[in-house]
Amino acid sequence: MHIGFNASPRASLGVEVELELVDRESRHLVSAASQLLATLGRGHPGSVHPRAKHELLQSTIEIITGVCDDVPQARADLQATLDEVQAVAAAAGVALMCSGTHPFSHWSDQQITPDPRYLRLLKDVQWPGRRLQIFGIHVHVGVRSGERAVALMNALCAYIPHLLALSASSPYWSGLDTGMASCRSKVFEGLPTTGIPLPIEDWAQFEQFMSTLIAAKALTSIREVWWDIRPHPDFGTVELRICDGVPTLREVCTLAAVSQCLVHWMDRACENGGRLPEPAPWVVEQNKWRAARYGMDAEIIADDHGALRPVSEAIAELVDTLTPVARELGCEAELRWALEVAERGPSYLRQRAVVAKGGTLVDVVDSLITELETDQPSW
Repeated sequence: MHIGFNASPRASLGVEVELELVDRESRHLVSAASQLLATLGRGHPGSVHPRAKHELLQSTIEIITGVCDDVPQARADLQATLDEVQAVAAAAGVALMCSGTHPFSHWSDQQITPDPRYLRLLKDVQWPGRRLQIFGIHVHVGVRSGERAVALMNALCAYIPHLLALSASSPYWSGLDTGMASCRSKVFEGLPTTGIPLPIEDWAQFEQFMSTLIAAKALTSIREVWWDIRPHPDFGTVELRICDGVPTLREVCTLAAVSQCLVHWMDRACENGGRLPEPAPWVVEQNKWRAARYGMDAEIIADDHGALRPVSEAIAELVDTLTPVARELGCEAELRWALEVAERGPSYLRQRAVVAKGGTLVDVVDSLITELETDQPSW
């Protein structure tokens, strides 16, 4: 099976943000996506807003950028759409927030978007699909070929714990503290073809993988391969899907900067004849678990001999390594803001701090709403 790859000549950038729709009075998730998107679509071709779209749940709206050159352009694109969605939502008594999970709404109460693709997914996978009351950030970075996309996918697995620890924002699930920094990542792994990418050697093997699973009726398209990192042939990108939703655009842009700089840095190494190192699968799996469980307190495996280092230290080293690349790409400030997130605490810590000070999970929701509205973490 031949799969064409729409090559990108540069490390272009696209960002997708899944927003939670929250009732202003109860602070529960509210199934208002169709209503809000219909309003947003007025005046656009086909009554569809080009930057705001449905997701699986009616309590979610995903906002997306166009193809951007850099992080500041992506931020401006997202901000413009967010402003539109917030205005329409406010008029309907709906607030917006972004986190890996809602602290107390229950998945069984959620309405599914009546789209044939989503309905078929739930018919096929049943309970694991119905539980997907989760919200994430996806970053696309343009690459030159499918072959390069596979090589980058394999090498980028070494940085799954860095991105997950920085973005971890889902300590609560259905009203309970899970003890996790990112329970979203574990809920999502309940689906087939999710989680850490399979060890694909090259583009030909990726085509064989897709051919086999489509022939076996396990998949219908690449859109049903939900790995933490995957090639996206239609967009000509490597897509990094590991991150929890994060409450501020500032944090979204930090994750976008890390992602774009990593891909550009690795792609340049390939151009210069270097071979990208690929971490052992068992190390990748263990490091992802540690970041999901402990977040910024994780100690990750640094080599095949089992040496450990704090993920916060690994993030600081990565930021220093990528700073010259970020300077070239125009996102140095956004990249280096990762150091402040690592030092002062990602969202999972900020949410727990609200409860530690005597607050309720309703107060946690209020803090998440405020963070998105002000673009300021509640440190």
